[in-house]
Amino acid sequence: MKVFNIFFAVIFVVFAGLQYNDPDPYVWMPIYLYAAVLCAMAARNRFYSKLYLIGIGIYLAYAVYLFFTKDGVADWVTQHQAENIAQTMKATKPWIEDTREFFGLFICIIALGVNYFYAKLKMNRYR
Repeated sequence: MKVFNIFFAVIFVVFAGLQYNDPDPYVWMPIYLYAAVLCAMAARNRFYSKLYLIGIGIYLAYAVYLFFTKDGVADWVTQHQAENIAQTMKATKPWIEDTREFFGLFICIIALGVNYFYAKLKMNRYR
């Protein structure tokens, strides 16, 4: 778990740094930094189940919004035939930006979810 969490802590800090030139860095930098801090704390064997659930809840709500919004993931799949979202770094079409953001949230949800379940297993072992 330590390697997993160090990896994701570093990745999320890099993701946050890449948001500097984004149109909405004030939204995305805190999203990635929150996940980075929780992964860094887990790497030091400090697990906070409630904070994972708060993050997962917020990320999940925002991901659902991005999935169904106009020019969201559903539109990307149905109206734009799941066009390549990695062809250039600059997102020139709104559905590309929303789809990338959705998958960024999905990665955060996975990392926090793994830590949440690991923390629960660890707590149950010591009871």
